[in-house]
Amino acid sequence: MGNARIVPANTEAIFLPYQARWIADRSRLKLIEKSRQIGLSWSTAYAMVSRIALQAARYDEWVSSRDEIQARLFLEDCKLWAGIADIAARDMGEVVIDEEKKHSALVLRFANSRRIHSMSSNPDAQAGKRGGRVLDEFALHPDPRKLWTIAYPGITWGGSMEVISTHRGSHNFFNQLVREAKEGGNPKRISLHTVTLQNALDEGFLWKLQQTLPADDERQEMDEATYFDWVKSGAADEESFLQEYMCQPANDDAAFLEYDLIASAEYAEHSNWQVPEGGELYAGIDIGRKKDLTVLWIVERLGDVLYTRHVETLKNMSKPDQEKVIWPWLAKCRRTCIDATGLGIGWVDDAQAKFGPYLVEGVTFTAQVKEKLAYPVRSRMEERRLRIPYSGEVRADLRSVTKQVTAAGNIRFTAERTTDGHADRFWALALAIHAADAVNQQPWRPLMGQLGQSSQPDQDFIAYG
Repeated sequence: MGNARIVPANTEAIFLPYQARWIADRSRLKLIEKSRQIGLSWSTAYAMVSRIALQAARYDEWVSSRDEIQARLFLEDCKLWAGIADIAARDMGEVVIDEEKKHSALVLRFANSRRIHSMSSNPDAQAGKRGGRVLDEFALHPDPRKLWTIAYPGITWGGSMEVISTHRGSHNFFNQLVREAKEGGNPKRISLHTVTLQNALDEGFLWKLQQTLPADDERQEMDEATYFDWVKSGAADEESFLQEYMCQPANDDAAFLEYDLIASAEYAEHSNWQVPEGGELYAGIDIGRKKDLTVLWIVERLGDVLYTRHVETLKNMSKPDQEKVIWPWLAKCRRTCIDATGLGIGWVDDAQAKFGPYLVEGVTFTAQVKEKLAYPVRSRMEERRLRIPYSGEVRADLRSVTKQVTAAGNIRFTAERTTDGHADRFWALALAIHAADAVNQQPWRPLMGQLGQSSQPDQDFIAYG
């Protein structure tokens, strides 16, 4: 079955060579930078069950995942391996591990009374716990450095600490650990493993995958080179592919928003973030031209935090068809800001005619206006006053914006144009934030200049109808 050309030497083996090396490594500190979805968390669960089920096991095991869903999935893998190996283990469900701080974990209890505790990302839950540690998707945690700092003392009396992750930018603490091990003399004596998508394919990953897929799955017809290109074509952009699958961290020095900063504003991966909770809604609309997207971004204000509730991307649609999607949302919003540059002028005129000139603001993009719109996106992330979807497309759009200083000393915000737009989601978000922030101004004011319309595009103000 399948068209893979690289077949493992031992086709009966459960694990591929890179998985077997990771499982066999008994180092006190070990770290793996890896491609996505190549079976490392699954392999780690097997190793953990094998250790803790021994009669001689002295301590419990503690797993920290990015969110509750991932914590539950890891424990399900542990239960699977316990069942396959016929090891007596009881699922204790969610157990409170710290009454005072309200910390809880999903617990699997073995016949020798040792337990696996699978928790979400709160680093404080690691404090005071003895035993082995697995820090899964480490770079995706809100504060990897703090998590390491609190988890590391837990192995003082025994056990190992295993760190598993894809990269999340060059400034992330995970990348600092990798570079320290590779280039800095490895003072922590970390046993470092690296498995890119290409490495996995070279060791039989596609063959193993094809053994599990339905016969009619399109990947059955692929060889390794075709599969590699297929995965790459589905990535949000080149930077995302290199980071997520080839262990090359994105360069945070070149981007306006670092990966860690974006991650700090993201909802949990599987959270139900699209349900409003009774607060005021605000909209930002970036208008697409022939090649760009039209993006509608809706935020809800609850206290001083703006929660994203809807992101709509429209492409290759007529203006009337786009209006059918967008106008019902604008009817729910207290205020809307629309990109009034070029084709956007007509959009602003029509929206103001339908909803009123005081509820719709036209924003003419200039270099200075873009600067005034961009910085509130960053400051709200830094102050934890913004929530955005956990989405590769959103992340790539936000990452694509760079800040450049011209020879004259002026700041320009630019983004490379791709087949998926021109940072359109970023500017729609920036416009939604401005719509919400402008309501607090009495009276509402443009960011620069005076209230009114301008026929000169180089004037540095936001134009109202």
